[in-house]
Amino acid sequence: MIFVRPIKYIVGLAFALVLLVSLFAGVKEYFSNPPEPLPESEFHKEPKALHLASDGAFGRFDKQQLQRGFQVYKEVCSACHSMNLVAFRNLEALGYSEAEVKAIANQWQTEVPSINPDTGETATRKAIPADHFPSPYPNEMAARAANNNAVPPDLSLITKAREGGAAYVYSLLTGYRNQEGYRNEKGELLLQKFPTAKTPPNLHFNPYFANLNLAMPPPLASDGQVQFADGTRPTVDQMAKDVSAFLVWTAEPNLERRHAAGLAVAIFLLLATILGYLAYRNTWAEAKRAVRVTGPLDPENKAKRRRASDNAGVTR
Repeated sequence: MIFVRPIKYIVGLAFALVLLVSLFAGVKEYFSNPPEPLPESEFHKEPKALHLASDGAFGRFDKQQLQRGFQVYKEVCSACHSMNLVAFRNLEALGYSEAEVKAIANQWQTEVPSINPDTGETATRKAIPADHFPSPYPNEMAARAANNNAVPPDLSLITKAREGGAAYVYSLLTGYRNQEGYRNEKGELLLQKFPTAKTPPNLHFNPYFANLNLAMPPPLASDGQVQFADGTRPTVDQMAKDVSAFLVWTAEPNLERRHAAGLAVAIFLLLATILGYLAYRNTWAEAKRAVRVTGPLDPENKAKRRRASDNAGVTR
């Protein structure tokens, strides 16, 4: 038992020494042989700033912009992307009437999977307002076959699932570039600094995408691709902003209600705090505070200390 304590200290010291040696070896290796820079870290760009009516604590949706964004999704994005957490009837929140929602569902280009009641075999049918937006592909294998082995993501929650939210979607849609001659903020040429970083066949260069190359071709190729019903000029930039705003709504359709509830709670707490303070002042304004002496200055404690000193022969 006498030797147990020293052995414990020796073992602990040995472990600490090994960790210290490993740390110094790792630091030395890092500075003597630093990691090679990657094209993704040198040429990836952060999302561009995007300001929407729904931003901020008092943000509200611009329904005209949301309808334009839905039109872009309907005519462009829905060819590849599903939106399976949103139902057709939810479009009434954008200002569409019940009859318009029924017409949109009935005329949707992709029919809803169903079962033939007579034969029991799989079939399809026209959508109704209660249906969710269907996927344009019957299964994942079909989606991969049509998109160079990449599965187009569902767009219901895309602005919540991607860092940057709506700004990321907007930047991605407007960020396609010609890789030849592309420079970063430092003015460095991509293919000159990284000759092996050339975009592979069937992929498309976009500096706002995580690894710079993605399977999706530019969905908004030119101005006027969608003709807006309200007369807004359909530039690529405008279409990208509108569909980004629409996807903010699909990800959080109750945003306005949540903002209103938060504002009401904040006002209530402020008023309750003011009333509580005034009630406190009114109740205790005339009262005198009785401060009880505690600790070393407590007379009882002083007497105990004095007796202990006398018993110990300590002169005061």
